[in-house]
Amino acid sequence: MVEPADEAPLLFWAEGPAVSLPQPEPERGGWSLAPGGGAAWGGPGELPRGPEAEADQIVAVFVVTFDPRSGNMVEWCLPQDIDLEGVEFKSMASGSHKVQSDFIYFRKGLCFGLACFENMPVESELERGARMKSVGILSPSYTLLYRHMHFLENQVRHQLEMPGHYSHLEAFYDDKKGVLPAGKGTSSSQPTVHWLPSIHRYMYPEMKITHPAGCMSQFIKFFGEQILILWKFALLRKRILIFSPPPVGVVCYRVYCCCCLANVSLPGIGGTVPESKPFFYVNVADIEMLETEVSYVACTTEKIFEEKRDLYDVYVDNQNVKTHHEHLQPLLKINSADKEKYRRLNDQRQMLMYSQEVEEDCSSCEEDLFILFFMEQNNRIFQTLMEVSASQDKTLTADHARGMGLDPQGDRSFLMDLLEVYGIDVMLVIDNPCCT
Repeated sequence: MVEPADEAPLLFWAEGPAVSLPQPEPERGGWSLAPGGGAAWGGPGELPRGPEAEADQIVAVFVVTFDPRSGNMVEWCLPQDIDLEGVEFKSMASGSHKVQSDFIYFRKGLCFGLACFENMPVESELERGARMKSVGILSPSYTLLYRHMHFLENQVRHQLEMPGHYSHLEAFYDDKKGVLPAGKGTSSSQPTVHWLPSIHRYMYPEMKITHPAGCMSQFIKFFGEQILILWKFALLRKRILIFSPPPVGVVCYRVYCCCCLANVSLPGIGGTVPESKPFFYVNVADIEMLETEVSYVACTTEKIFEEKRDLYDVYVDNQNVKTHHEHLQPLLKINSADKEKYRRLNDQRQMLMYSQEVEEDCSSCEEDLFILFFMEQNNRIFQTLMEVSASQDKTLTADHARGMGLDPQGDRSFLMDLLEVYGIDVMLVIDNPCCT
């Protein structure tokens, strides 16, 4: 079994059993890890090195259609015997009829899915004036789904204009297919997904191309200082549900960015805490599964979830972050240390933009900066906590809190929760202002 690591949660997900694949074509190259952790390109004839270099693995391709009489249904799929139960709702989000096109990331058991949706007006009373379809794929890897976005967009248009013609999809599946071992389907009852081994902090070739340029900056602009609130909840491994009306594609990116807030690269941290699982888009069909989860980040277009408080700890309605748990209420307040962190993040972004524009230095990008900013912040916190727990008196003072970039009073409840969640043996001696 692969031990869970604590950083870069979305970069290297893999299910327990490996996927068996056809031999890669020898002329293809790909990103891999060079010795010491840097990114390296494997040229023609070189096979990817190490577990971090993922092969392109597609375990299913499918077409979902909206039937005016029957609702969402899987119209066609390969392989024909794969379990796609629920995919018809995951790949066509509730409320999609209001938008012309969208894309959706989702989880299906041990696999990740990407589907492209399009809504085309037609002169047909039978179809009530609109033809709606999604074309999607399932893969054990999340990070490589983006490569097929353009193909899926083209194919959903093709399916709308020429329904029933699947030859391109058949050829695509034959070229890319991976086979899950017998008995290891996509059902959610399969063994837990585990992180692959930890990676070097400067290894982000996939990160830069997994999402469109500006994904992180849009996340920062959208939430502003509230990303520090989300950061704390993510680090505490809370169940975070993000609501937004369609289109849902950009909201799936917010799920991704939210998970990136909790990266820690120190060894031995987080081994006993639940994994923060990115589920991306969820709907009412996922309620039973969510009831069993102790930590996740997901998004939905269904307002009914807000009433189901037992399913989440934190509910994000567009830009409004809230929690119904009384003991978590103090974490919703922006304190002076949060404001300082946000100012530093923006200062670093401005310096990066200046170096890119004036000095034409493109060696780093905003995605790197965002990931490293929070990873270094998290590392500093846990490094201090580990040092204090190893000391003789195990006393955490206000000076320690300030050294970690936290507000001794404003972050007191956050620190107490952090010590409890991660099982760190430290005595907190910071006075609670409410009790003085």
